Amino acid sequence: MSWTDERVEQLKQMWLDGLSASQIAGRLGGVTRNAVIGKVHRLGLSGRGAPTRVTRRRPSTPRAPRAQSTAPRREQATKQAAAPAPEPEELEVISDPDAQANLLELNEQTCKWPNGDPGDENFHFCGQRSAPGMPYCAAHAKKAYQPLPSRRERRDRQPQRQFPNRMSG
Repeated sequence: MSWTDERVEQLKQMWLDGLSASQIAGRLGGVTRNAVIGKVHRLGLSGRGAPTRVTRRRPSTPRAPRAQSTAPRREQATKQAAAPAPEPEELEVISDPDAQANLLELNEQTCKWPNGDPGDENFHFCGQRSAPGMPYCAAHAKKAYQPLPSRRERRDRQPQRQFPNRMSG
């Protein structure tokens, strides 16, 4: 399908009448919605007539302000009642210089806990005997696999968000 002068004029008129690209494509026939949109852009037809459907906003009615309660909020009450989480105990990891391993020396039975900066000359892995079925020795496994706090403990640790008062109107 080619755009003849007659079809271009029909397109322009329907566009200015506020028809959608799909509606124009249907009335012209033999052309897709995307072809209509492309032609509209090439012609520079950015201004539109009245839309086919007019949407009007309902005027908002003013609302009465909410009454402030003097009772403490539930969040504040639970925050005060929650005890601080215990600090994780530090495990003493015995560093055996003879057990230290580099990447090429690691195998199924060695602890793969990295020590130091990988770019540093002194970087090494723990190298002690790993716990059965784990990549780390018992001390490093305890450090790596700590139990998750309960959902309530996580919620209580997070700072409460403060939202600014919403403007009415």
